[in-house]
Amino acid sequence: MNNLKKISGCFILLMILAPPMRGDTGDTDDTGDKYYFYHGYRYGSESLINPISIILNGGFGILQMDNRSNCLEDVDFRTGVENVTWNLTNPWRTIGETGYGNFFLNQVFPVSINRDRAYYWPNYTLHLIGGGMSYRMISEWFRYHNFRYPRTLSVATLSIYHFLNEIVENSNFVGYNTDPIADLYLFDPLGILLFNSDRVSSFFSNTLNMADWSYQFSYDPYRNAIKNIGQNFAIKYWLNDSEDLGLFYHFGTHGELGLSFRQDNGDCISVGAGLVANELFDIDESTKFRELSARLVVTAGVFYDRNNSLMASLIYSRTQDYKLRLNIYPGLLPLEYLSPGFFLSMDQENVVSAGISISYSPVGLSRRF
Repeated sequence: MNNLKKISGCFILLMILAPPMRGDTGDTDDTGDKYYFYHGYRYGSESLINPISIILNGGFGILQMDNRSNCLEDVDFRTGVENVTWNLTNPWRTIGETGYGNFFLNQVFPVSINRDRAYYWPNYTLHLIGGGMSYRMISEWFRYHNFRYPRTLSVATLSIYHFLNEIVENSNFVGYNTDPIADLYLFDPLGILLFNSDRVSSFFSNTLNMADWSYQFSYDPYRNAIKNIGQNFAIKYWLNDSEDLGLFYHFGTHGELGLSFRQDNGDCISVGAGLVANELFDIDESTKFRELSARLVVTAGVFYDRNNSLMASLIYSRTQDYKLRLNIYPGLLPLEYLSPGFFLSMDQENVVSAGISISYSPVGLSRRF
């Protein structure tokens, strides 16, 4: 865990300090407003981007952990809503009970070297940067589809997504929980403010080539379960003027670091390896407040994208449910009148699950065999 944080931290620091390799470019609409993260592509991972899909992938993403059931009836939504709401409406009492030093040193300031209590890491990567980028991307989606007040609608979408995420993560726990306080009151609003800036959005779009490479969310009606869930992001920083070789970082509840190789036509192959969160556990079950940490296992993958829209990925990991996971996105296998996407996964017992998705549909269908 510490090694992954050091490598990933150095990579992100390099990205922040690196000078832009391209100007402030981006597609524009009739008003001159730019599109940094959404371009209306009808192929790849971008074809599946919409407000519902981001709520589902982000809200239920925690259920991909090995020790969390992905059956919907096993999620205690009622207790989750009540406990998260209580903590959010009593933030100072919750922080006081868990300790102000514990909250600020572990949740807010990136100074803790204790790998089990470095809660700030997902707060910065997934809520500040990932959440901010998602806000700007969905606001561009609303604008592209001619909705009024796109940024307001995007704030509403991200609020639902992050609140659902805290509910599902909390599930049946009753007690003090500072995680939603740090996420919803600090890092999520800061991410929105950060990516309201065109300069910030341009940097992450044009210099870091950041994109949403989420999985193809699917529902298994036979088990009332969801599969292939999770919001992922990709960053590529080109190392030369020809922009055909670059550093690559793929992250979500995982982090794979590697290289990208781009062809002249815009197609790109990326490879990376790192660690993935296998399961969550409570550091001290005897306490009256929640302190979750993650057990990490090895993961590696190869990714093929077109114009930064993911077309296919094959990922290996030591997790129980996803030893192998193949995603083929809409557009790679075009069929007349349809452009479906597919996923195929195998767990450690070699049990196979398969699913299908359609462009612009937030939910695909899957079956375990």
